[in-house]
Amino acid sequence: MNSTVTSTKENAWAGGDNQPLGASYGKMMMWFFLVSDALTFSGFLAAYGFSRFKFIETWPIADEVFTHVPFTHGSYPMIYVALMTFILIMSSVTMVLAVDAGHKMQKNKVIWYMFLTVIGGAIFVGSQAWEWNTFIKGDKGALETKGGRILQFVKADSGERAALKDFAITIPGERVEHENKNGVWFYDEGYVPSYSVKEVVKGFKADSNILVRTETINEEGHKTLLSREESLKKLESATQVVEGANLIHNEYGSRLFGDFFFFITGFHGFHVLSGVIINLIIFFNVVIGTYERRGHYEMVEKVGLYWHFVDLVWVFVFTFFYLV
Repeated sequence: MNSTVTSTKENAWAGGDNQPLGASYGKMMMWFFLVSDALTFSGFLAAYGFSRFKFIETWPIADEVFTHVPFTHGSYPMIYVALMTFILIMSSVTMVLAVDAGHKMQKNKVIWYMFLTVIGGAIFVGSQAWEWNTFIKGDKGALETKGGRILQFVKADSGERAALKDFAITIPGERVEHENKNGVWFYDEGYVPSYSVKEVVKGFKADSNILVRTETINEEGHKTLLSREESLKKLESATQVVEGANLIHNEYGSRLFGDFFFFITGFHGFHVLSGVIINLIIFFNVVIGTYERRGHYEMVEKVGLYWHFVDLVWVFVFTFFYLV
């Protein structure tokens, strides 16, 4: 039997006698993977949606959570997330251009557009890592009650959230009392916050401009703001200080929000990171002329399918977490 490749198309298929839908074997397998992965993401987002609407009255408001922009101070709701999304979408555009250049056997253009795609993906992953770090550290702090509810603080004159450092009063000896001598503190909290509940309550009582805001959303779509008297009474149920978010505590509101945020955005971030690494490998193969010698750039097209899928999934994640 003559093993000589008679056409580029046959060489790209190499999957048997039948060629379904006129697609190569590699592209068929990529589509199978993407369909299964799409079902996985659909399950995660559906679970998020059910949880969101079950606890809709206490769910964090995205515009109040994602307000940070690197190297700046102040509140800029959704600005940086929108920029991240734009960069990822533009990387999908450069990937389309790379695939098109590959069809035309234009090696230099493929190199250039693949390079831009890798850079765009790397910026997105780095931005997501920065966002995670900011989300975990927090910047305002809050108190958690015995029932696991979050109490945030607001400046009465401006309506802006108040950070614990703005009004909490340090009590001499308080932090010493709650160091390693007190095992219950470490057992209950797992970490030592910047202030104790007593220090926060004392500062609250000394500053009449501070009010407590619960995590319950009122009819106007805002968190419920309590009066001074109601705030003082509510503080009696506070058990610990919460700064930032993790899988157990969340200063922004419902714990489930933090759990879903870490899991879903982390899972998507893993896909983007994997895509960046794969695209980088393909990029170097293009540079050394691997696909030029094969006579086709189908590998670029296959990784392009994966990259477009990753971008499309982020559109849904962005909509569920940040817009709805």
